[in-house]
Amino acid sequence: MSVIYLLICISIVLAATFLYIFIRAVRSGQFDDDYTPSVRMLFEDELKKKGNNPKTKIKTENQD
Repeated sequence: MSVIYLLICISIVLAATFLYIFIRAVRSGQFDDDYTPSVRMLFEDELKKKGNNPKTKIKTENQD
């Protein structure tokens, strides 16, 4: 029975540690990305039109 109490205490300490690390990362701005979402919709169509897909390049080079 004492092993269960020990495992519960360890899991609570571990969960609190992960929560602290997550909150610290959020406050430091590690997850902030304001630029990419606004630009992604502009360049997505151009990549499809130019055929920058590596799979299509391999197919066209082998056909020559």
